[in-house]
Amino acid sequence: MIPVSVFEAARPRLTAMAFRILGSVHDADDAVQSTWIKASTADTDGLRNPDAWMTTVLSRVCLDQLRRRRRHGEDALCADELPAEVLTADERYLRREDVSRALMVVLHRLTPAQRVAYVLHDLFDFPFRDVARALGTSAGNAKQHASRARRRIAHSTFVPGDVDESVVGSVVDAFLAAAAGGDIDRMLALMTDDCVRTVDAGLVPAGTPTAVTGASAVAEETTLFADRIRASTPVLVDGHPAYVIAPGGHPIAVVRIELRNGRIAAIDIRPSARSTFTLPRPLC
Repeated sequence: MIPVSVFEAARPRLTAMAFRILGSVHDADDAVQSTWIKASTADTDGLRNPDAWMTTVLSRVCLDQLRRRRRHGEDALCADELPAEVLTADERYLRREDVSRALMVVLHRLTPAQRVAYVLHDLFDFPFRDVARALGTSAGNAKQHASRARRRIAHSTFVPGDVDESVVGSVVDAFLAAAAGGDIDRMLALMTDDCVRTVDAGLVPAGTPTAVTGASAVAEETTLFADRIRASTPVLVDGHPAYVIAPGGHPIAVVRIELRNGRIAAIDIRPSARSTFTLPRPLC
């Protein structure tokens, strides 16, 4: 068996790995616990690399979990399908461990094998021979899974427009920062007077208008959703610049913002389901 002291020393790393693979700290803890059960009962006499052994066991547990989700159509783990306590726990872990929110959003869209290969090799520097052992395949296939994941994550281009995308990004970032902090004056300065906010009715409480017109009305309303705005991250959605609201790394809504003469003229909020996410720049 693996000594308790050895396993406990590895627990934070195993949890970090499992969180990125599974996207849920609760599921990650369960996977780590399953790994400990195997480690405490396995015949490990002569084992030269306990870390590699535990990583292989953990990865296979996570891979089985991802495949079960896929069979049940649950692989996306969208925020609106998860209990509030799960989102709270995942958000707390994501912030405490400084995990990239954008990367977690995109990882949800990978196949199980791609996700495991990318996390093990690109995020935790495990050699492909160990990745292959975890996936039960050859090193060549493991490299292909990681390469496909990498392309899906990192390959993206902005759609050319009349306004420099860096300018768009700086304006939108400033607006979201003001909204998250409740700075109405700053928000008003960044919007056109006739700014329009539209939203899918399923994303807001009953009775909330699906369309709001006027900078003041939009600003007042936006401050009511500061917590969700703090959980937003820039990505490309269907190839276009946008922001995804993703508490705990779980996508719930896509926010598209249009500018006119350097100020925000329209804000449209739609469910994230069926959208294709990529990152505006490579992350690792």
